[in-house]
Amino acid sequence: MEKFGVVSRSRTHKSLLGMEVSRSKTVPVWALLSLLTNAVLIVTVAQLIGRGNNLTESFPASAALTPESTEELIRSPTATNSAKAVADLPPAGPRHKWSYQQWVTQLGREAEAAATNRPPKLSVLAGDSLSMWFPTKLLPPDRIWLNQGISGETSVGLLKRLQLFDRTLPDTVFVMIGINDLLRGASDEGILNNQRQIIRDLRWAHPKAQVVVQSILPHSGEQSTWENRDRLLAIPNSRIRAINRRLKEIASSENASYLDLQPLFADADGNLPTQLSTDGLHLNERGYLVWRSALQMFSQMQLKN
Repeated sequence: MEKFGVVSRSRTHKSLLGMEVSRSKTVPVWALLSLLTNAVLIVTVAQLIGRGNNLTESFPASAALTPESTEELIRSPTATNSAKAVADLPPAGPRHKWSYQQWVTQLGREAEAAATNRPPKLSVLAGDSLSMWFPTKLLPPDRIWLNQGISGETSVGLLKRLQLFDRTLPDTVFVMIGINDLLRGASDEGILNNQRQIIRDLRWAHPKAQVVVQSILPHSGEQSTWENRDRLLAIPNSRIRAINRRLKEIASSENASYLDLQPLFADADGNLPTQLSTDGLHLNERGYLVWRSALQMFSQMQLKN
């Protein structure tokens, strides 16, 4: 097995392994809605890029589980012993200096708090730094968010720690993972196999939840200023687009939803616009506003269907 090959948890997926999804020969309504939504979102992107710096003033505050709110939940009278047992971990200190394992521990605490005092309409963000740094104030405010992103995360790492939020009973799980696999030299097959296993694991653990796989975002190419720019330029955006096309097929075959962010985060050359990024890889506030709009439109489409 290659370094970034499939890593499986101690679970069976008998109900999913043989799943087949029938395909209609006529154009489905959701496809037409998807085209319309993409058009609306592209207009939204143009408007966001053209606006000033104070982009968040007109957006209502969002609700998300934070370290502070986690402490309140753990201290609440209804908190279980398991929630209280992790109350003093990881050790205090600057969060940006935490090790990977310290972040795993912290996310476990936050997931345990959510499971103990389950909020209504809970959605999970699972992924890497792109998800991790999603500003709480910019997340759609119509639900409670549990952020399970870790900087530098790969599909292998995410697959291993999905069990952290097994008990949270979310309504929706949004997954974005893969760019760090590419930066570390993973093969397309390894990434896609892990993505498939992630979907199966989530559907096994959360049979009533909607699992939403999001496309891997492009980078800014030659305009990138990220510290490891050479590694980024070694990954053509055409390769990312090809992986996303196959990822969409996998999501369909595994009965998961697919959110295609490519039209919103790619310019005419297929690169991430610098107006939406801090360094050609990560998003700035405008980039997160675009992502927020995509999440909101996606939710509206699901309600209509």
